[in-house]
Amino acid sequence: MMRPRRLPLTLLALGLALAVAPPASAASSLEVGIADDGVTQRTPALAPQVIPAWKRAGADVARLLVVWQYVAPANERLTAPAGFDPANPNDPAYNWAPVDQAVDLLRAQGIEPILNLTGWSPLWGTKDPSQRDVRLNPDPKQFAVFAKAAAQRYAGRVDRYILWNEPNFALWLKPQFDCTGGRCTPNAPHQYREIARQAVPAIKAGDPGAVVYGPALAAAGQSPTSRNKNMRPLAFLRALGCVSATYRADRSGRCRSFTPATLDGIAYHPHSRALAPDRGYPHPDDANLSQYGRLTTALDRIQARGGLLNAGSKTRRFDLFYDEWGYQTNPPDPIIGITPQKQSDYLQWGAYLAYKQPRVKMLVQYLWRDDPLGAGSGTQRYSGWQSGLYSFDGRAKPAAATFPHPFWVDLPRGRRSATVWGQVRPGGATPVTVQRRLAGSSSWRTLATLSTSARGFFTLKTTVNAKASFRFSYAGATDATVTSATRTVQPRG
Repeated sequence: MMRPRRLPLTLLALGLALAVAPPASAASSLEVGIADDGVTQRTPALAPQVIPAWKRAGADVARLLVVWQYVAPANERLTAPAGFDPANPNDPAYNWAPVDQAVDLLRAQGIEPILNLTGWSPLWGTKDPSQRDVRLNPDPKQFAVFAKAAAQRYAGRVDRYILWNEPNFALWLKPQFDCTGGRCTPNAPHQYREIARQAVPAIKAGDPGAVVYGPALAAAGQSPTSRNKNMRPLAFLRALGCVSATYRADRSGRCRSFTPATLDGIAYHPHSRALAPDRGYPHPDDANLSQYGRLTTALDRIQARGGLLNAGSKTRRFDLFYDEWGYQTNPPDPIIGITPQKQSDYLQWGAYLAYKQPRVKMLVQYLWRDDPLGAGSGTQRYSGWQSGLYSFDGRAKPAAATFPHPFWVDLPRGRRSATVWGQVRPGGATPVTVQRRLAGSSSWRTLATLSTSARGFFTLKTTVNAKASFRFSYAGATDATVTSATRTVQPRG
């Protein structure tokens, strides 16, 4: 969290030397979203009540998981049921109902649905059904048939897709590694590359004009000491692109007949666990929100070696789509949760950092409502996510109040020039009034009144020499005045 900082008294008499900084072109296109399949699909009766609140809170988009195993019939059988036509999206054996409802509810609210087509597989959709593991070796050809059927069904209602969810985690794709003689080499990235090479063109054939992002990697993994340790994201990307640890093209082993995957953008989950938004992971192959440069440098080097193709242009660098990001709270999670107030602060701080990252085009809050706690005790009780803006029982956390209007004041150590930043969600040009209160004073003074960008952003530059507090206000949906949380800053260093 930021420590208190303050404005100089002399600026008051001078009317304050302020500069309104227009949002950068990349930041002005940053979309905000929600991802919560517990609401949209696992409790479909709740979705009609909750999704309108997503719009009021400022969601532009919502990510929906479309899990092959859940939609396909007879998913525990070793063979597909007789008479089932997986290429026909209207085959009555498919169960699209929860996805249909969520897509239609979102569109009715003006929220764009983005479908993440992913495993787990039905057993008959794996390469070896006799292993009875829905995460193990999905059949790329059969998955591509399913992906095309999904795209055909939602063409006209959905324009964007994400291919697979966290394939660097054994929870979603196995095996992660091939291990012999105490040495483990990547397996999952090679599986993903073949899945992408077949499913991406299948999706675009089913829904002409669709764009497909991937691979939606988790931000941190483990060292490869066994077959199903979670893989670190940059190691996954290098293996996906068949480049070495030093980013040289590798055409040995499973890369011998390499053909790259083609994507329209990079989906990524830059979770930081309990770390503050400006603190990164120590391992060089992990990358969270603060390590944007680490991630983009790796992607650019892989792309330069021909390891990944951008569908838009061979030379255009990949944009990033953070389709899942959040902080778990304690309560209820005592293991990796932070305080609810700190969650509110970190979500606002992180939104500001994402705004500053020019190739980031989307930031999706995960979740809206906490997952329920599991049975028993220990870590298994908290195996779900408790990163909602609301508790599972519907009680609002502090972040529920600040999510519609995040606000941050950035004053780098050793400097006096501060950036006052905020957003009014769900966007549209909105007049905002920025105010400041000096330490020891009870009165607020207006610094500037300005209009937000089309997506609701504003920034204001000012000089800070001593401790001061900031806030902003605007007219809400009911024309009532809404005042943001107060940010107090003072110079350091």
